[in-house]
Amino acid sequence: MPVIPTQDRLVIEPYPAETQTEGGIFIPDTATEKPSRARVVAVGPGKYLDNGDLQEMHLRPGDEILFRKNAGHIFEHNGEEVTMIFQDDVLARITPE
Repeated sequence: MPVIPTQDRLVIEPYPAETQTEGGIFIPDTATEKPSRARVVAVGPGKYLDNGDLQEMHLRPGDEILFRKNAGHIFEHNGEEVTMIFQDDVLARITPE
């Protein structure tokens, strides 16, 4: 059973943290930063505004994003780790060059 987000929430798949520098030095787990780049897996329908209108989501599954480092809620579903954030926590959508 997939996780389907509600309102203006996104299910994301964060990319793994870098474990090695470009120069070949390995970074220990205690020094790695929480990843802030991810792929959108699922999106909710949008956010209802005070006037009752539905503000549609700007992101779609498959989009690559940058999000706030302290954002999100991580939980386990069917043995897999799932990360969910609000659309407002997204800082940018990454487009191919």
